[in-house]
Amino acid sequence: RFTSRYGVQRLVWYEEHFGIRDAIQPEKSLKRWPRQWKIELIEKTNPEWFELFRGTGW
Repeated sequence: RFTSRYGVQRLVWYEEHFGIRDAIQPEKSLKRWPRQWKIELIEKTNPEWFELFRGTGW
């Protein structure tokens, strides 16, 4: 599993899509981004890096 493999501890950013096909290309693109770009993406919408999992309805 992704979470155990990479030591994921909390959800700090997510993006909603209507279907899996809509999500695949953005995911592939993000995987190629430098780490700093990913950090900046998170900090634009969640500057305090709050845990978002509880608010997702899961």
